[in-house]
Amino acid sequence: MNEKPQYQIDTLAVRAGQERSQFGEHSEALYLTSSFVFTSAAQAAARFSGEEDGNVYSRFTNPTVTMFQERLAALEGAEACIATASGMSAILSTILSLLKSGDHIVAARGIFGASQQMFGNIMPRFGVTSSFVTGSAPAAFRAALQANTKLIFIETPSNPLTEVFDIAALADIAHEAGALLVVDNCFCTPALQRPLDLGADLIIHSATKYLDGQGRVLGGAVCGGKALVEEVFKFMRTAGPTLSPFNAWIILKGLETLKIRMLAQSAAALDLARRLEAHPAVARVFYPGLPSHPQHALAMRQQATGGAIVAFEVKGGRTEAWRVIDGCRMLSITANLGDVKTTLTHPASTTHGRISPEARAESGITESLLRVAVGLEAVDDIEADLRRGL
Repeated sequence: MNEKPQYQIDTLAVRAGQERSQFGEHSEALYLTSSFVFTSAAQAAARFSGEEDGNVYSRFTNPTVTMFQERLAALEGAEACIATASGMSAILSTILSLLKSGDHIVAARGIFGASQQMFGNIMPRFGVTSSFVTGSAPAAFRAALQANTKLIFIETPSNPLTEVFDIAALADIAHEAGALLVVDNCFCTPALQRPLDLGADLIIHSATKYLDGQGRVLGGAVCGGKALVEEVFKFMRTAGPTLSPFNAWIILKGLETLKIRMLAQSAAALDLARRLEAHPAVARVFYPGLPSHPQHALAMRQQATGGAIVAFEVKGGRTEAWRVIDGCRMLSITANLGDVKTTLTHPASTTHGRISPEARAESGITESLLRVAVGLEAVDDIEADLRRGL
């Protein structure tokens, strides 16, 4: 009776973290309240000091948010999780919690444009510098280390070129240098990849994407060891980049169908990638599930599938790429991803439009590149919509 069952991810996505009130609700309750009432002055003091567990104020304790945190931690195999208002606030909270002026970050060059802005333009104002590594070779990350390097940051697969990084190798490199490895697991989610099992220290999520799955709300999360997450919690409690209870409740319901959606969208993405690779107007396709992908073998060892993101270059430049977008009648022209509705964007002028042309070139973001986040529509219909412009 005292043994804790080892449930599979399908079960954890539906059951983990649920706490029922005295009413015995079957679906998770939504607690829309800013604060919580105490039975006495002594209890209030004990709650604020941490001597007694319990809810205090929804900026840092709320039952609905706690359920989301516990469920995502269970899915990632993490000791703890702290939820934030967005994926970018999860990154910011991690950096400001664990680093200080004089520290150094090694980051992959091919990460999300806002993350590049964060590391390259914002954090240097606070004395935290970054070096960007082009390519995924572990040796290049080792070469970029400095005496003051405290953190290595990667996305795998990366946004938008689906570059895959060897998590275990980079974890060893980071730990040998006394640094942490932080992995943005947005594209795979724990349904397809669990970085902590491969040696990563922390996982970043934009819960806005696949964890919600239907493009409804913003959210973020940091998962990892209890001691590290506790440091992020301290920052979040004071600074307040908080996930709202309503958004937490929406994402909780999204997690229930996470694996089903990810497997279906990944299968559709592989089908679409094969069709695009054979199209005469397409110059190149980037998809980890294709044998032509540079890190295909690594992706198939590290991930359950190739994921649901397909990037491709059309023959030509911006004019030809925009013609594909403007020819669509069904696909959603938006920079968001992870939705059951397929989305299409031109990274050079949207998600990576604020970084310099030199940084885009170094990242491989060309004017002919398009990113498709494959949803749950019929692949025939997705392909037909793209063919209008191709």
